[in-house]
Amino acid sequence: MVIPVPFISNCHLVPNDQTFKTDPPSTKSKVGIVKRVISTVETVAATAMVLRRVSRDYLPVEFRREFRREFEKYIATNVLNKFSNQFTMVFNEFDGYSDNEIYNAAQLYLSTRISSEVRRVNVTKNPNKQQFNVAMEINEEYTDVYNGVHFTWSLLSKQLQSDDRYGRTDIRSLELTFHQKHKDFVLNSYLPYIINTSETHKQNKRTVKLFTLEGSYWKSVKLDHPATFETVAMDAGVKEMLVKDLDRFVERREHYRKVGKAWKRGYLLNGPPGTGKSSLIAAITNYLKFDIYDLDLNDIYSNSELRRVLLGTANRSILVVEDIDCSVELHDRGAQTYNNNGKLTLSGFLNSIDGISSSCGDERIIIFTTNRNEVLDPALVRPGRMDVHIHMSYCTPCALRVLVSIYLSVTEHDLLEDNDELICHVDVTPAEVTEQHLVDEDPDIALGGLVEFLDAKRKKNEEAKARLEEKEELAAKESEKKQQKKLKKAVAKKSEKKQQDQWNRQLDK
Repeated sequence: MVIPVPFISNCHLVPNDQTFKTDPPSTKSKVGIVKRVISTVETVAATAMVLRRVSRDYLPVEFRREFRREFEKYIATNVLNKFSNQFTMVFNEFDGYSDNEIYNAAQLYLSTRISSEVRRVNVTKNPNKQQFNVAMEINEEYTDVYNGVHFTWSLLSKQLQSDDRYGRTDIRSLELTFHQKHKDFVLNSYLPYIINTSETHKQNKRTVKLFTLEGSYWKSVKLDHPATFETVAMDAGVKEMLVKDLDRFVERREHYRKVGKAWKRGYLLNGPPGTGKSSLIAAITNYLKFDIYDLDLNDIYSNSELRRVLLGTANRSILVVEDIDCSVELHDRGAQTYNNNGKLTLSGFLNSIDGISSSCGDERIIIFTTNRNEVLDPALVRPGRMDVHIHMSYCTPCALRVLVSIYLSVTEHDLLEDNDELICHVDVTPAEVTEQHLVDEDPDIALGGLVEFLDAKRKKNEEAKARLEEKEELAAKESEKKQQKKLKKAVAKKSEKKQQDQWNRQLDK
């Protein structure tokens, strides 16, 4: 039997290892390969010219532009990248529901290093600031040099659908491109350098941001509230206690770790409207240089949504829930049922601020404000959730002196003693006193007007008190009359019953 053997060109058999070894191609074969490559390139070029001419004559301009972008994207992705030694890292704007720390740090870092080679930049300005803020514009590139290595940064934007439920129109990302041999250098040196530089720059700028919810995302603006502890009208002893407590909190990182407790602290500010609760929050913010997250619980529709929102807050921040007694029904935990139809509940709120998810962050402060402390559930305001309770009272002589010093720039005045005496007998808020100081900058006129205002309010209170006492006296008299009538009826009924009993006994005889 004869077995046909296929013809094998340029090969010979190696008996020792029973493998084939291919001879190197000859010069003639190399020339043939080159000719075939050139012929293929010429064919492709001719075809491209024909397609270009046809597209120019028959296809709309918008279609040609879109086709060109897609073709260039295909070539860059499937052809050029295979032969490139470049490596690209992508930093998305968000990490799940939280901000991406390296994205924010890189944005701040690049804003301080943008040079003239960038053709388009994004310029903004705060009305209360003198300097301009310069940042990279979308689709622009910037080349940074660190320790002799060149890095190319680019800002990209991905458009979202118009019906996006979070109200966002785009999601942004930064791309960092460099030689692939520097990958470890970037992770171990360049990116930590960017984070440290941005933190230093942030501390030097000392800007505070106010975050509010738009959908399920936090949107920020710069907070320029001028309140400080020196300008807040409250008792000096309470103010000193609060400052010491804040200082102790920010210095006890290792202590919280040692005892196994989340590094957070809660403050409850309670008092009548106009007593300065919001101003005190602004003073705390400016003192610590923490960002504020202003949370309106009426915008939260479920426990799961609240958890997502709180996970989106950053470290070194203050979560503020104002008028918590009016936000949602957080008064009676026992009145809630298990079938809450996905709504926000008190138990869900407590778990969000003090449960497992609350430990996903460091150095955080929670502040609640209320006008009615007595209606809040005890579980909401217990130590561990609301560690410090601060009562914001009506204006005192000490608070009055602070306001006079701020608004009228005086510390001594003949009318101050009259104001001090009146303010001890009148319930007046710092907001009302401030309004009187804004009437005129002349201390004589302003303090004289305040004396008249306090005296008028004292007389009004005395009249109201007199009317209340008169009303209570009338009510007491009316109540006494009713009691006397009831007593007379009872006596008459008893006498009637006694007489009836006597008649009955006589009849029996």
